[in-house]
Amino acid sequence: MGCGRVGMLLTQELAKAGHEVAVIDKNPAAFDRLPPGFEAKQIVGLGFDREVLEEAGIKEADAFLAVSSGDNSNIVSARVAREHYHVPQVIARIYDPRRADIYERLNIPTVSTTRWGVKQMMMMLSHPREEIKETLAAGDLFRMRIEVPEHLVGKKVATLNVEGQILVAGVDRGGTGFIPIPSSTFQEGDFASVIVQKDSLELLDELLAPTGDH
Repeated sequence: MGCGRVGMLLTQELAKAGHEVAVIDKNPAAFDRLPPGFEAKQIVGLGFDREVLEEAGIKEADAFLAVSSGDNSNIVSARVAREHYHVPQVIARIYDPRRADIYERLNIPTVSTTRWGVKQMMMMLSHPREEIKETLAAGDLFRMRIEVPEHLVGKKVATLNVEGQILVAGVDRGGTGFIPIPSSTFQEGDFASVIVQKDSLELLDELLAPTGDH
């Protein structure tokens, strides 16, 4: 529900992934954001109106995403999708972070773009790294892509792992990737995909620093 910038991108990405998508918006002009010739079921109406939802196929839907510009509209439509139509996956975008906490208690997963945006900016200010690709788990985890330093070449990938703090989830080697096993070692030119807890960034820096620079 909602064919603004977020709804438009979600619609395209879901369609690219092979899903059948219907998009609802009360403003017919909103569908102009979709690329010419793009095939998605377009429904004009309010996303919490049951007739509109049923026209969009809510009874057969595997997921419902409420991403209009209105918090109240998003949460009402999400509750209708969850409680009346029993859609398996329901997610609502909420601008007001105070409301997001309340709505999550109603068992409706929410994405607070305001809260997420603030965390992203604070992360960038505190840790201005090109390696950080995204935040996970509400900003408590970072996913990073790191060029393996020379002093780790030939050592086991597990050298970088610290239980509960740092995990090498994958290694990019010459354009192909693999998930490391206990015997895996780093080679020259490797890039490591690392998941790191936000309070362990300094520890990761120490592990990546050449011997004697800790």
